[in-house]
Amino acid sequence: MLFAAALLAFPALPATSQDPNWPSFRGPRASGIAEGFALPTEFDVPSGKNVLWKTPIPGLAHSSPVVWGGKVFVTTAVRKEKEAELGSLFGSENYGSGDSVTDEGTHRFELWCLDATSGKVLWTRTAFEGPPAIKRHPKSTHANSTPAADAKHVLAFFGSEGLHCYDHDGKLLWSKSFGVLDAGAPNGVDDTTNFQWGFASSPVIHGERVLVQCDIQVGSFVTALELASGKELWRTPREEKPTWCTPAVAEHDGRAQVICNGYFHTGGYDLATGKELWKLVGGGDVPVPTPLVHEDVVFLTSAHGRLAPLRALLLTAEGEIPAHPAESEHRLWELPNAGIYMQTPLVYESELYACNDAGILACHDAATGERLYRERLGDGSYGFSASAVAGDAKLYFTAESGLVHVLAPGPEFARLATNDLGEPCLATPALSAGRLFFRTRSQLVAIGVRQ
Repeated sequence: MLFAAALLAFPALPATSQDPNWPSFRGPRASGIAEGFALPTEFDVPSGKNVLWKTPIPGLAHSSPVVWGGKVFVTTAVRKEKEAELGSLFGSENYGSGDSVTDEGTHRFELWCLDATSGKVLWTRTAFEGPPAIKRHPKSTHANSTPAADAKHVLAFFGSEGLHCYDHDGKLLWSKSFGVLDAGAPNGVDDTTNFQWGFASSPVIHGERVLVQCDIQVGSFVTALELASGKELWRTPREEKPTWCTPAVAEHDGRAQVICNGYFHTGGYDLATGKELWKLVGGGDVPVPTPLVHEDVVFLTSAHGRLAPLRALLLTAEGEIPAHPAESEHRLWELPNAGIYMQTPLVYESELYACNDAGILACHDAATGERLYRERLGDGSYGFSASAVAGDAKLYFTAESGLVHVLAPGPEFARLATNDLGEPCLATPALSAGRLFFRTRSQLVAIGVRQ
């Protein structure tokens, strides 16, 4: 649905430029974009083509790597008794099952630091050791939250096992416990179950603050901490059930806000005080995607449930946004049944890309919402959980099977290559200085154009 007044004010959408650092989930501002460096089109991990290095990482985790100052940071959860198993992938016999994995015993919750050029392990730290407080989904892990870093700090978040802040040499600066963070099937969707699926929201560093979103069964909230000490600056309750969404920070027209996706509502909160600025009700249950901020618009989506909306909302939003799109001046556009469940969308140049967990990719005009094409990636036998990233006029879509589909951007579908990581991959890759860092089932792999 289009709104002429909003369209007149909507600017062109250039690709985002950024420095070599990739500090958090999907990079700076969660854009998923790294420009200024040549990126490879073709690579193959089994044969070694354009593989710069690969380093084994023990344990089971879906957290993404982050990069700062020539170092790569990644978290993992290592089961003491035997290797944890990954199941319920798209197309498998038990796909869609909500049952929790039980009786896994003691784990080590670890942060790893590697040299970005060589893959050498510089240090590892165990943030917590013991049985996880909350069970996980068979497709999930006990280390889903991506670290966050700046020039002096790196944060490792393990949900109920705490948020831990280190310096770049591995010295523990502070730890913060939020208590038990129980995430699973929202009570009220199916009151006959009490599934636990594991925590996944990642911390975000913005200036001297850390933003954390905790949507759980009881007592959901969003909070800001002092980066130097871990001291809580504000905490705002959210009337929410479990989500797995990472918050986004938007600065526009003199207003800084934290934006949280949600099941019952999406909301914008004042960065300084935590005061709710606006609320958009409705969407889909158990949402995962991060709000995608670009220019003066935030793109929002969720797809579990009957509504499955894909929305573009102006950052000038105020108050409660009416449920009916035609009644709000704050919506740029809204498309029912166009939302996606697992991935965060990607805006590159003038297009918005939304790939669902079955590998159906829809390309929309970002300014109007008009669908430009809809194509399938792969043959439908495998799914997609990782979010897309882009740079150097290339779009990278990573399948759970480990196949990476590389497309050319633009209003027409154009496949450039399909590449093999050699094993499953559910983590979103990081981009830094012309390299892609993929966290696969058993290792961290650096991909780049080999000289």
